[in-house]
Amino acid sequence: MKHWRLPLVGLVAACVATACASREIPFAELRADYVLSTSGTFEAAPGLNIHYTDEGPRGGPAIMLVHGFAASVHAWRPWVERLKGDYRLIAIDLPGHGLTETPPGYQATLEGNAALVDALAEKLGVRHFVLAGNSMGGAVSLAYAMAHPDRLDGLVLVDAAGWPGDGKSGGPPAFVGLFNNGFGRFLIKLIDPHLIATSGLKSAYVDEALVTDDLVDRYANFAMGEGHRDVLLTQRSQASPPWTVDSFRKIDVPTLVMVGEKDALIPPADAQAIANAIPKAYLVTYPEGGHLPMEQLPDETVRTLRAFMGGIPPRD
Repeated sequence: MKHWRLPLVGLVAACVATACASREIPFAELRADYVLSTSGTFEAAPGLNIHYTDEGPRGGPAIMLVHGFAASVHAWRPWVERLKGDYRLIAIDLPGHGLTETPPGYQATLEGNAALVDALAEKLGVRHFVLAGNSMGGAVSLAYAMAHPDRLDGLVLVDAAGWPGDGKSGGPPAFVGLFNNGFGRFLIKLIDPHLIATSGLKSAYVDEALVTDDLVDRYANFAMGEGHRDVLLTQRSQASPPWTVDSFRKIDVPTLVMVGEKDALIPPADAQAIANAIPKAYLVTYPEGGHLPMEQLPDETVRTLRAFMGGIPPRD
């Protein structure tokens, strides 16, 4: 516990020195600011109301999009705006994120999130699709590919989490374990999420000009959605049982692995390892890309995605 003391002191000092942010934002207020014209919701379980967007031609090839930690359907807007003329684009807000509402005590898991992707596909009558995920959403997409390979025409992994690795890099700081108890979670909920969002987003986007006040506000406001911080701080993002290299070798769908070489959150070497392990995968790197190349480099990444989509063999 000694290595948590300094971060704990800093956390308390930050709360004393700045405005605390224990307030939660009602969903009616969030919806007023962030709902989109293509938004929809469905109740996946009692009190679990999943928000999603659905746009583009209903008869076109479908692409489902899964965001990363603390993000939302808005992370995919650069892709959606460029692709919706030719493809059906469906994006989901996972529990604890965006405009998705959860019941008290809800705990998100990797497998549970993958099941919600399947439930949304069923809800919308999408039998086959390409699944794309960024960061944590990449791990959700991998879990889905392992559980439902028959549903997928292709898999797109954008700076994806999930590679087993050795645990020495790319993981959370050691003091994150502090928030595995109620008192730690109480403390972190006192800190204004704007303070955390600003530095984290600058690291993720690489180009700090993209980190606008509106972007920071969106991330911070969603983090303060009713119940969101409880879900974010208790969710289980690792597979159970843990994945091995053989888990990846069993994925038998065309796979595009995208990675920004300047990703400071997940080692780019993980993307290479994933591409090496999945039999039908190939890797595309972006030398100036960070953790969110679909937002930072939308034109380049969309060109790559279109080429991938064009090469997927038609179903029998």
